Amino acid sequence: MTTATAVTAASTGNAGARVLRVLLTQRIALLAVLIIAVVITFFVQDAGGYLTAPYDFDYMSASLINAVPLAMLGLAELLVILSGRGGIDLSVGAIVSLAGMIFGFAYGEWGWPLWAAIVLTALFGALLGAVNGFLVSYIGFPALIATLATYYAYKSLAIVINNQEPISTPPIQKLFSISESVELPLFGQYVPDVPLGIFTFLLPTVVAVWLLLARTTYGRRLYAIGTNDVAARWSGLPVRDTRFKAYVYAGVLSGLVAVVTVGQFASARPDAGVSGNGMALPAITIAVLGGVAITGGIGRVSGVVLATLLIVWLNAGILLAFVGNEGSQYQLLALGAVLVFAALLNGLTNRRYGGTA
Repeated sequence: MTTATAVTAASTGNAGARVLRVLLTQRIALLAVLIIAVVITFFVQDAGGYLTAPYDFDYMSASLINAVPLAMLGLAELLVILSGRGGIDLSVGAIVSLAGMIFGFAYGEWGWPLWAAIVLTALFGALLGAVNGFLVSYIGFPALIATLATYYAYKSLAIVINNQEPISTPPIQKLFSISESVELPLFGQYVPDVPLGIFTFLLPTVVAVWLLLARTTYGRRLYAIGTNDVAARWSGLPVRDTRFKAYVYAGVLSGLVAVVTVGQFASARPDAGVSGNGMALPAITIAVLGGVAITGGIGRVSGVVLATLLIVWLNAGILLAFVGNEGSQYQLLALGAVLVFAALLNGLTNRRYGGTA
Protein backbone atom coordinates (compact mmCIF):
# COMPACT_ATOMS: atom_id res chain seq x y z
CA MET A 1 0.00 0.00 0.00
CA THR A 2 1.40 3.37 -1.02
CA THR A 3 1.63 6.31 1.35
CA ALA A 4 -1.10 8.20 -0.55
CA THR A 5 -3.42 5.20 -0.38
CA ALA A 6 -2.78 4.80 3.33
CA VAL A 7 -3.50 8.48 3.95
CA THR A 8 -6.75 8.26 1.94
CA ALA A 9 -7.85 5.16 3.84
CA ALA A 10 -7.04 6.81 7.15
CA SER A 11 -8.96 9.94 6.17
CA THR A 12 -11.95 7.86 5.11
CA GLY A 13 -11.82 5.95 8.37
CA ASN A 14 -11.60 9.14 10.40
CA ALA A 15 -14.50 10.66 8.48
CA GLY A 16 -16.59 7.56 9.08
CA ALA A 17 -15.74 7.64 12.78
CA ARG A 18 -16.70 11.30 12.98
CA VAL A 19 -20.02 10.66 11.26
CA LEU A 20 -20.71 7.73 13.62
CA ARG A 21 -19.85 9.89 16.63
CA VAL A 22 -22.18 12.65 15.45
CA LEU A 23 -25.04 10.20 14.91
CA LEU A 24 -24.54 8.59 18.32
CA THR A 25 -23.97 11.73 20.36
CA GLN A 26 -26.25 14.17 18.50
CA ARG A 27 -29.69 12.58 18.74
CA ILE A 28 -31.16 15.36 16.62
CA ALA A 29 -28.95 14.38 13.69
CA LEU A 30 -29.78 10.69 14.05
CA LEU A 31 -33.52 11.34 14.23
CA ALA A 32 -33.35 13.58 11.15
CA VAL A 33 -31.60 10.79 9.23
CA LEU A 34 -34.13 8.21 10.40
CA ILE A 35 -37.09 10.43 9.44
CA ILE A 36 -35.66 10.93 5.96
CA ALA A 37 -35.04 7.19 5.62
CA VAL A 38 -38.60 6.32 6.70
CA VAL A 39 -40.19 8.86 4.36
CA ILE A 40 -38.06 7.81 1.38
CA THR A 41 -38.82 4.13 2.06
CA PHE A 42 -42.57 4.67 1.98
CA PHE A 43 -42.34 7.00 -1.01
CA VAL A 44 -40.52 4.26 -2.92
CA GLN A 45 -43.09 1.66 -1.86
CA ASP A 46 -45.88 4.00 -2.92
CA ALA A 47 -44.28 4.52 -6.32
CA GLY A 48 -43.99 0.76 -6.71
CA GLY A 49 -47.65 0.20 -5.90
CA TYR A 50 -46.99 -1.73 -2.70
CA LEU A 51 -49.21 0.44 -0.46
CA THR A 52 -52.98 0.35 -0.18
CA ALA A 53 -53.27 4.15 -0.58
CA PRO A 54 -50.97 7.03 -1.58
CA TYR A 55 -48.26 7.96 0.90
CA ASP A 56 -47.74 11.61 -0.05
CA PHE A 57 -47.30 14.98 1.59
CA ASP A 58 -51.05 15.43 2.02
CA TYR A 59 -51.26 12.13 3.89
CA MET A 60 -48.21 12.96 5.99
CA SER A 61 -49.69 16.34 6.91
CA ALA A 62 -53.06 14.84 7.84
CA SER A 63 -51.35 12.26 10.06
CA LEU A 64 -49.84 15.07 12.14
CA ILE A 65 -53.10 15.25 14.06
CA ASN A 66 -51.79 12.18 15.92
CA ALA A 67 -48.59 14.04 16.76
CA VAL A 68 -50.36 16.61 18.93
CA PRO A 69 -51.26 14.40 21.93
CA LEU A 70 -48.21 12.17 21.54
CA ALA A 71 -45.70 15.03 21.51
CA MET A 72 -47.39 16.81 24.41
CA LEU A 73 -47.35 13.67 26.55
CA GLY A 74 -43.78 12.99 25.42
CA LEU A 75 -42.86 16.42 26.80
CA ALA A 76 -44.67 15.54 30.03
CA GLU A 77 -42.52 12.41 30.31
CA LEU A 78 -39.45 14.49 29.49
CA LEU A 79 -40.06 16.63 32.57
CA VAL A 80 -40.55 13.76 35.01
CA ILE A 81 -37.73 11.62 33.62
CA LEU A 82 -35.35 14.56 33.78
CA SER A 83 -36.02 14.77 37.52
CA GLY A 84 -34.06 11.56 38.07
CA ARG A 85 -34.40 8.81 40.68
CA GLY A 86 -36.26 6.62 38.19
CA GLY A 87 -38.71 9.39 37.36
CA ILE A 88 -41.53 8.19 35.14
CA ASP A 89 -45.28 8.76 34.91
CA LEU A 90 -47.44 5.81 33.93
CA SER A 91 -50.61 7.68 34.82
CA VAL A 92 -50.61 10.33 32.06
CA GLY A 93 -53.12 8.38 29.96
CA ALA A 94 -55.44 7.95 32.93
CA ILE A 95 -55.14 11.67 33.70
CA VAL A 96 -56.18 12.35 30.10
CA SER A 97 -59.27 10.19 30.60
CA LEU A 98 -60.31 11.67 33.96
CA ALA A 99 -59.49 15.28 33.07
CA GLY A 100 -61.35 14.81 29.78
CA MET A 101 -64.47 13.84 31.68
CA ILE A 102 -64.14 16.95 33.85
CA PHE A 103 -63.83 19.03 30.69
CA GLY A 104 -66.89 17.27 29.31
CA PHE A 105 -68.90 18.19 32.39
CA ALA A 106 -67.71 21.80 32.47
CA TYR A 107 -68.06 22.63 28.79
CA GLY A 108 -70.61 20.10 27.62
CA GLU A 109 -73.07 20.01 30.52
CA TRP A 110 -72.46 22.92 32.89
CA GLY A 111 -72.27 25.50 30.12
CA TRP A 112 -68.89 26.99 31.06
CA PRO A 113 -67.09 29.17 28.47
CA LEU A 114 -64.50 27.23 26.50
CA TRP A 115 -61.53 29.12 27.97
CA ALA A 116 -62.77 28.57 31.53
CA ALA A 117 -63.32 24.86 30.89
CA ILE A 118 -59.81 24.54 29.48
CA VAL A 119 -58.32 26.33 32.50
CA LEU A 120 -60.29 24.09 34.86
CA THR A 121 -59.12 20.98 33.03
CA ALA A 122 -55.47 22.08 33.14
CA LEU A 123 -55.74 22.86 36.86
CA PHE A 124 -57.41 19.52 37.51
CA GLY A 125 -54.59 17.81 35.63
CA ALA A 126 -52.13 19.73 37.81
CA LEU A 127 -53.95 18.45 40.91
CA LEU A 128 -53.68 14.85 39.71
CA GLY A 129 -50.02 15.39 38.88
CA ALA A 130 -49.49 16.89 42.33
CA VAL A 131 -50.70 13.64 43.88
CA ASN A 132 -48.02 11.80 41.90
CA GLY A 133 -45.40 14.37 42.85
CA PHE A 134 -46.30 14.20 46.54
CA LEU A 135 -46.06 10.40 46.59
CA VAL A 136 -42.72 10.40 44.77
CA SER A 137 -41.02 13.49 46.18
CA TYR A 138 -42.26 13.75 49.76
CA ILE A 139 -43.38 10.23 50.68
CA GLY A 140 -40.52 8.57 48.80
CA PHE A 141 -42.46 6.03 46.76
CA PRO A 142 -40.69 4.73 43.65
CA ALA A 143 -42.15 6.62 40.67
CA LEU A 144 -43.01 3.40 38.86
CA ILE A 145 -45.12 2.10 41.76
CA ALA A 146 -46.67 5.46 42.65
CA THR A 147 -47.81 6.32 39.14
CA LEU A 148 -48.95 2.77 38.47
CA ALA A 149 -51.18 3.03 41.54
CA THR A 150 -52.59 6.40 40.49
CA TYR A 151 -53.04 5.06 36.95
CA TYR A 152 -55.49 2.47 38.29
CA ALA A 153 -57.16 5.01 40.57
CA TYR A 154 -57.61 7.70 37.92
CA LYS A 155 -58.73 5.17 35.32
CA SER A 156 -61.36 3.82 37.69
CA LEU A 157 -62.63 7.30 38.59
CA ALA A 158 -62.91 8.22 34.92
CA ILE A 159 -65.11 5.18 34.33
CA VAL A 160 -67.44 5.58 37.32
CA ILE A 161 -67.74 9.37 37.35
CA ASN A 162 -70.44 9.25 34.67
CA ASN A 163 -71.55 5.62 34.95
CA GLN A 164 -69.23 4.50 32.13
CA GLU A 165 -71.02 6.82 29.70
CA PRO A 166 -69.24 9.30 27.40
CA ILE A 167 -70.31 12.94 27.26
CA SER A 168 -71.26 13.93 23.73
CA THR A 169 -73.51 16.98 23.98
CA PRO A 170 -73.76 19.47 21.05
CA PRO A 171 -71.06 21.84 22.43
CA ILE A 172 -68.66 18.90 22.72
CA GLN A 173 -69.47 17.67 19.22
CA LYS A 174 -68.69 21.10 17.77
CA LEU A 175 -65.18 20.88 19.24
CA PHE A 176 -64.28 18.50 16.43
CA SER A 177 -63.38 21.66 14.51
CA ILE A 178 -60.11 21.91 16.48
CA SER A 179 -59.04 18.67 14.77
CA GLU A 180 -59.65 19.98 11.26
CA SER A 181 -56.85 20.97 8.93
CA VAL A 182 -56.39 24.59 7.92
CA GLU A 183 -54.60 26.33 5.08
CA LEU A 184 -51.49 28.20 6.08
CA PRO A 185 -51.52 31.95 5.39
CA LEU A 186 -49.55 33.46 2.51
CA PHE A 187 -48.16 30.22 0.99
CA GLY A 188 -50.85 27.76 2.08
CA GLN A 189 -51.95 27.10 -1.48
CA TYR A 190 -48.55 25.57 -2.23
CA VAL A 191 -48.36 23.20 0.75
CA PRO A 192 -50.79 20.71 2.33
CA ASP A 193 -53.22 21.90 4.98
CA VAL A 194 -52.02 21.45 8.56
CA PRO A 195 -54.13 20.26 11.53
CA LEU A 196 -55.26 23.23 13.61
CA GLY A 197 -54.18 21.53 16.84
CA ILE A 198 -50.55 21.97 15.79
CA PHE A 199 -50.90 25.74 16.20
CA THR A 200 -53.41 25.94 19.04
CA PHE A 201 -51.92 23.30 21.37
CA LEU A 202 -48.66 21.70 20.25
CA LEU A 203 -46.53 24.69 19.25
CA PRO A 204 -47.44 26.75 22.35
CA THR A 205 -46.64 23.72 24.52
CA VAL A 206 -43.29 23.14 22.81
CA VAL A 207 -42.32 26.79 23.25
CA ALA A 208 -43.46 26.86 26.89
CA VAL A 209 -41.56 23.69 27.85
CA TRP A 210 -38.45 24.84 25.99
CA LEU A 211 -38.52 28.19 27.80
CA LEU A 212 -39.08 26.42 31.11
CA LEU A 213 -36.08 24.14 30.65
CA ALA A 214 -33.68 26.42 28.80
CA ARG A 215 -34.42 29.90 30.13
CA THR A 216 -35.46 29.53 33.79
CA THR A 217 -33.68 28.71 37.01
CA TYR A 218 -36.20 25.90 37.52
CA GLY A 219 -34.99 24.23 34.32
CA ARG A 220 -31.39 24.37 35.47
CA ARG A 221 -32.36 22.94 38.86
CA LEU A 222 -34.28 20.12 37.18
CA TYR A 223 -31.26 19.09 35.11
CA ALA A 224 -29.06 19.35 38.21
CA ILE A 225 -31.19 17.11 40.45
CA GLY A 226 -31.65 14.64 37.61
CA THR A 227 -27.92 14.36 37.14
CA ASN A 228 -27.05 14.03 40.84
CA ASP A 229 -29.66 14.88 43.44
CA VAL A 230 -27.26 14.26 46.33
CA ALA A 231 -24.86 16.88 45.03
CA ALA A 232 -27.81 19.15 44.28
CA ARG A 233 -29.07 18.78 47.86
CA TRP A 234 -25.63 19.60 49.29
CA SER A 235 -25.57 22.62 46.98
CA GLY A 236 -28.70 23.92 48.65
CA LEU A 237 -31.12 23.21 45.81
CA PRO A 238 -34.73 22.37 46.71
CA VAL A 239 -34.65 18.81 45.39
CA ARG A 240 -38.06 17.68 46.62
CA ASP A 241 -39.86 20.81 45.48
CA THR A 242 -38.22 20.71 42.05
CA ARG A 243 -39.12 17.07 41.50
CA PHE A 244 -42.66 17.67 42.81
CA LYS A 245 -43.22 20.48 40.31
CA ALA A 246 -42.09 18.26 37.42
CA TYR A 247 -45.05 15.95 38.09
CA VAL A 248 -47.39 18.93 38.47
CA TYR A 249 -46.32 20.30 35.09
CA ALA A 250 -46.74 16.85 33.55
CA GLY A 251 -50.28 16.83 34.94
CA VAL A 252 -50.99 20.22 33.35
CA LEU A 253 -49.84 18.93 29.96
CA SER A 254 -51.96 15.81 30.38
CA GLY A 255 -54.97 18.00 31.16
CA LEU A 256 -54.42 19.97 27.95
CA VAL A 257 -54.12 16.71 26.02
CA ALA A 258 -57.51 15.78 27.47
CA VAL A 259 -59.01 18.79 25.69
CA VAL A 260 -57.32 17.74 22.45
CA THR A 261 -58.67 14.19 22.66
CA VAL A 262 -62.19 15.42 23.42
CA GLY A 263 -61.99 17.48 20.25
CA GLN A 264 -60.64 14.57 18.20
CA PHE A 265 -63.33 12.17 19.37
CA ALA A 266 -66.06 14.83 19.49
CA SER A 267 -66.85 13.17 22.81
CA ALA A 268 -65.48 13.07 26.35
CA ARG A 269 -64.73 9.37 26.68
CA PRO A 270 -63.83 7.69 29.98
CA ASP A 271 -61.31 5.48 28.18
CA ALA A 272 -59.78 8.16 25.92
CA GLY A 273 -56.25 7.85 27.31
CA VAL A 274 -56.23 4.21 28.35
CA SER A 275 -58.01 2.29 25.60
CA GLY A 276 -55.92 -0.27 23.79
CA ASN A 277 -52.34 0.14 24.92
CA GLY A 278 -52.99 3.60 26.33
CA MET A 279 -51.08 6.82 25.81
CA ALA A 280 -48.41 6.45 28.48
CA LEU A 281 -46.23 3.81 26.82
CA PRO A 282 -46.02 5.56 23.42
CA ALA A 283 -45.18 8.80 25.26
CA ILE A 284 -42.37 7.11 27.19
CA THR A 285 -41.11 5.52 23.98
CA ILE A 286 -41.02 8.91 22.28
CA ALA A 287 -39.14 10.45 25.19
CA VAL A 288 -36.51 7.69 25.26
CA LEU A 289 -36.18 7.69 21.47
CA GLY A 290 -35.76 11.46 21.62
CA GLY A 291 -32.60 11.06 23.69
CA VAL A 292 -33.99 11.41 27.21
CA ALA A 293 -31.80 9.35 29.54
CA ILE A 294 -33.97 7.15 31.75
CA THR A 295 -31.53 7.83 34.60
CA GLY A 296 -32.40 11.54 34.45
CA GLY A 297 -30.61 14.80 33.75
CA ILE A 298 -30.34 14.41 29.97
CA GLY A 299 -32.95 15.32 27.38
CA ARG A 300 -34.07 18.02 24.96
CA VAL A 301 -37.40 19.29 23.68
CA SER A 302 -36.27 19.11 20.06
CA GLY A 303 -35.46 15.42 20.42
CA VAL A 304 -38.96 14.66 21.67
CA VAL A 305 -40.54 16.58 18.78
CA LEU A 306 -38.45 14.82 16.13
CA ALA A 307 -39.05 11.42 17.74
CA THR A 308 -42.78 12.12 17.55
CA LEU A 309 -42.56 12.88 13.84
CA LEU A 310 -40.62 9.66 13.29
CA ILE A 311 -43.18 7.54 15.15
CA VAL A 312 -46.20 9.24 13.56
CA TRP A 313 -44.94 8.96 9.98
CA LEU A 314 -43.69 5.41 10.55
CA ASN A 315 -47.09 4.37 11.91
CA ALA A 316 -48.86 6.14 9.06
CA GLY A 317 -46.82 4.18 6.53
CA ILE A 318 -47.33 0.86 8.31
CA LEU A 319 -51.11 1.34 8.14
CA LEU A 320 -50.89 1.59 4.35
CA ALA A 321 -48.58 -1.39 4.02
CA PHE A 322 -51.21 -3.90 5.14
CA VAL A 323 -54.81 -4.58 4.23
CA GLY A 324 -57.54 -4.00 6.79
CA ASN A 325 -56.60 -3.67 10.45
CA GLU A 326 -53.44 -5.75 10.29
CA GLY A 327 -51.33 -2.60 10.18
CA SER A 328 -52.33 -1.56 13.70
CA GLN A 329 -50.84 -4.77 15.10
CA TYR A 330 -47.59 -4.23 13.25
CA GLN A 331 -47.52 -0.69 14.65
CA LEU A 332 -47.17 -2.23 18.11
CA LEU A 333 -44.32 -4.39 16.86
CA ALA A 334 -42.61 -1.34 15.39
CA LEU A 335 -43.13 0.62 18.61
CA GLY A 336 -41.53 -2.16 20.65
CA ALA A 337 -38.62 -2.43 18.22
CA VAL A 338 -38.09 1.32 18.33
CA LEU A 339 -38.08 1.30 22.14
CA VAL A 340 -35.48 -1.50 22.25
CA PHE A 341 -33.41 0.33 19.63
CA ALA A 342 -33.56 3.57 21.61
CA ALA A 343 -32.60 1.88 24.88
CA LEU A 344 -29.67 0.07 23.27
CA LEU A 345 -28.57 3.25 21.55
CA ASN A 346 -28.69 5.24 24.77
CA GLY A 347 -26.65 2.57 26.53
CA LEU A 348 -24.05 2.42 23.75
CA THR A 349 -23.74 6.19 23.63
CA ASN A 350 -23.30 6.46 27.40
CA ARG A 351 -20.58 3.79 27.41
CA ARG A 352 -18.62 5.20 24.48
CA TYR A 353 -19.15 8.93 24.69
CA GLY A 354 -20.72 9.67 28.06
CA GLY A 355 -24.21 10.69 26.93
CA THR A 356 -26.16 12.38 24.15
CA ALA A 357 -26.67 16.01 23.30
